[in-house]
Amino acid sequence: MAAERERFSTATRLRALGEQAAARVYRAQNRRLRHGPRRSRLTGRAALLALVLCSLVVALAYPTRTYVSQRSDIAEERRKLSETEERVAELRELKARLQDPAYVERLAREHLHYVRAGETGYIVQGNADDEADRRERQEADRETADRAWYRTFFDGLDRADRP
Repeated sequence: MAAERERFSTATRLRALGEQAAARVYRAQNRRLRHGPRRSRLTGRAALLALVLCSLVVALAYPTRTYVSQRSDIAEERRKLSETEERVAELRELKARLQDPAYVERLAREHLHYVRAGETGYIVQGNADDEADRRERQEADRETADRAWYRTFFDGLDRADRP
């Protein structure tokens, strides 16, 4: 083959290449004419399929959002239910303790300062809580001293109306 190539002149080789190129162009034109003009890849069916898929996505977006929202609402209600059940358990425990007369007596002694017949009750004045209340009153008195008398008067009326 190498010897054959050497035998032909450059002009002969160029002519052969030109003929090959012309044959390729001729074949391509025949193919185009036989198959008609080249159509785009997006056919009518593909466009319809894309339209159907888009409409499905749009149609399912709202129900999906509603579903997710309802699931979060359900989770919130379950959390509230568990908190309520815990509170009910605490109240049942308190109810059971209040059935015990010794516990009720202890509460009456602590909170209401009850004493039994023959006992002497003592109340110690000036504990830490009373000291804090006294300081609060002093600060409130200092604040009201700087205000007009009628504002202090109406604030006192408002406080008297509160339960």
